[in-house]
Amino acid sequence: MMRNVLFSMLAMLVLWALPAAAQDTVYVQIEAQPSLSVAEDRLRDYAAVLPDVNGFDLGRGWYGIALGPYERSNANAILRNLRAQRLIPRDSYLESPGRYGQRIWPIGAGPATGGQTAPAPQEVADPAPEPAPQITDETPREARASEALLDRDERKDLQIALQWAGYYNSAIDGAFGRGTRASMRGWQRDNGYEETGILTTAQRAELFRQYNAVLEGMDIQTVRDTRAGISIDLPLGAVQFDGYDSPFAKFTATGAVDGAQVLLISQPGDRDRLAGLYEILQTLEIVPLEGPRERNRDSFTLTGQNARIISYTEARLTDGQIKGFTLVWPTGDDDRRTRILNLIKSSFTPIDGVLDPATVAEDTQSVDLVSGLQIRKPKLTASGFFVDAQGRVVTTDSAVGSCGRITLNDTYDAEVVATDATSGIAVLQATTPLAPTTIAEFRNSSPRLQSEIAVSGYSFGGVLPSATMTFGRLADLRGLNGEDTLTRLAIATLDGDAGGPVFDDSGAVLGMLLPRDAGGRQLPKDVSFAAKGDAVRDVLSRAGVTAQSSDTLPRLDPVDLTEKGTAMTVLVSCWE
Repeated sequence: MMRNVLFSMLAMLVLWALPAAAQDTVYVQIEAQPSLSVAEDRLRDYAAVLPDVNGFDLGRGWYGIALGPYERSNANAILRNLRAQRLIPRDSYLESPGRYGQRIWPIGAGPATGGQTAPAPQEVADPAPEPAPQITDETPREARASEALLDRDERKDLQIALQWAGYYNSAIDGAFGRGTRASMRGWQRDNGYEETGILTTAQRAELFRQYNAVLEGMDIQTVRDTRAGISIDLPLGAVQFDGYDSPFAKFTATGAVDGAQVLLISQPGDRDRLAGLYEILQTLEIVPLEGPRERNRDSFTLTGQNARIISYTEARLTDGQIKGFTLVWPTGDDDRRTRILNLIKSSFTPIDGVLDPATVAEDTQSVDLVSGLQIRKPKLTASGFFVDAQGRVVTTDSAVGSCGRITLNDTYDAEVVATDATSGIAVLQATTPLAPTTIAEFRNSSPRLQSEIAVSGYSFGGVLPSATMTFGRLADLRGLNGEDTLTRLAIATLDGDAGGPVFDDSGAVLGMLLPRDAGGRQLPKDVSFAAKGDAVRDVLSRAGVTAQSSDTLPRLDPVDLTEKGTAMTVLVSCWE
């Protein structure tokens, strides 16, 4: 029985295709591939069971697979029957010949605009020119008849277009009641048509032309990526395929829309891996921190926005596979972004296949990258240290003076509770309670000149997972100009150490390391300055913070001193 149905179906396709060259024709677009070899394999598979199989160069490294050409009047019936028989993908659609480039299958068959089965043209005398046919619109009765042929989804699309145009504000349900009719009359009135409340075929076409005008040049096409196992409509005028780097298939900007980017997400996984992906994505530059986000057991969405871009991500776990997408678009192009995002959302369809986790682009390996994507980085980092049991932190004021956001150890948001421009000291407090295991104990007495000291700090920003300890000597109890609030250190520190604690050999805090700019002068490599412990305690006292202090502490082994110092030291990050 199935063989008879298939045979009948194929025979019908052949009959419908025969006169196609002489008529207004379209193709049934069924698949697109970013690889010529893969496209050729798929073409052979389809050609084994279907007639009229064509392959075309779509440009930008993509190849389309289509059936046809067919008369436009028959094409919808062909599309519906092929879908019903499950001979083509559910997301197949009709496409005009002008959207295709060079034909790659069958070999030598000519361009898309030429019919495959048309007879060779005969030379005839040029006929006398005939007057152009007059286009007459449908009568209300004819319009109602053509409207009756619309299916539910097409009727809902019409309501969406009317809503976009500002004429319809009710439910998108495909039911043409009084509200829909009133919106049609309003649109007809403002566009110079008779107010019948029934859109003719030509009027519907004009409404959709207006609706789709914002997408001109976006070249919306269905991409069927069998390697990632995703079928989706993408704006190939704005983005182009750029390769795979697990768990992403990456589409980067063509230049038509600055900063546009699409990621297809595909990887095997479970709920733990889905949760991990949710966290990792939020470290990327393409997912700004501001914006709503939601996660449940089997899915998540992320929206991020800053002055440059807006990104939207969604992913879902189904049958051991995590699939989703990210759209990145420039800020200020909301109409076009919203339309494209809706098209992407509605067309996103998981299909067979999942991206191999071992798929890694060798030229994208870097500590600053995740699967070739730039990790979000702070504009400035410094060091700080815990000064009380509530988790308040001392750091240098130059590190937190103009930050949109401050974090401690890349995890906890913090706010400035006090600053002192004279000493260069700032006090921070986390927005959520912290309970540090080690806090500073300030030394009450003056240390000895030339005694051993150490500085704990994030010398290399956040590259290393913990603070490092640098050892040196106490060179002077005053600054270069005799400042009694400073000490001079003989120690080779780095910019990232600024704000870190300065210890004596017992682990008592002598003060806070200051930045090395020295008022704009370049210091020798082994010269640094610190704000004295008394200056730090004065700022804390004015902020209502009581610091711990000690007269004498036993000398610590360098290993124990390092453990104590790094435990109280904090990475302070300043973000845009």
